[in-house]
Amino acid sequence: MIRSLRMTIHKEGRKLLLWLFVGLLALDGLVWIVGGHLAFVITLTVSIFLFLFITNFFRSPRRICQPAPGDIMAPADGKVVVIERVFEEGLLKEERIQLSIFMSVFNVHANWYPIEGNVEHYSHQNGNFLAAYLPKSSTENERSTVLIRSSFSQQTLLVRQIAGALARRIVTYAYTGKKARYNEHLGFIKFGSRVDLFFPIDAVDILVKHGDLTKGNKTVIARWKTKETETSTAQ
Repeated sequence: MIRSLRMTIHKEGRKLLLWLFVGLLALDGLVWIVGGHLAFVITLTVSIFLFLFITNFFRSPRRICQPAPGDIMAPADGKVVVIERVFEEGLLKEERIQLSIFMSVFNVHANWYPIEGNVEHYSHQNGNFLAAYLPKSSTENERSTVLIRSSFSQQTLLVRQIAGALARRIVTYAYTGKKARYNEHLGFIKFGSRVDLFFPIDAVDILVKHGDLTKGNKTVIARWKTKETETSTAQ
């Protein structure tokens, strides 16, 4: 059973929104004094729209999931844009199943841990800010890489946060040695982009398809295979 709780503003956006509010308030006040009524109305309207637009990026729904054993949750809101077998050359140097979720400017930009387990690796690489839906953004854009060993399957899942054309800061709360838990934020990508997951070959059943929409910490995107399911598949 999964339920959504009340919406809040993510901590990564509170200071920025406060300064934005103060700045817009000062600007509107100045226009009121020197610009006349019409100019003030126009400026106020634009200020309200801009403030609400930026606030939308930092909304943070409090979602609580109660997954079944072996469930792998979506780490982000967005659209599934990639499901394919690839060679993961950044960290693992091996073939994996890649599943990518693209976050538009209208999506929640908080990221959740998709599984429970131990964080075995964290690293951050600077890079470009290409459109996040492009395949080469996975290897050329600014990105953070988190490798988690599942407490259910004892296999590893690589999660990569990728900056996009608008994103200029990736925040990652994971670090080597941390315990990854459901319902906790893995991080936040300011102003958008993408999350890639790399599953071991033949270790999971993918439960979504290309083009599906996901909700972070709500949509079950895959499930670890058990020995029973692996035997059944082989037969």
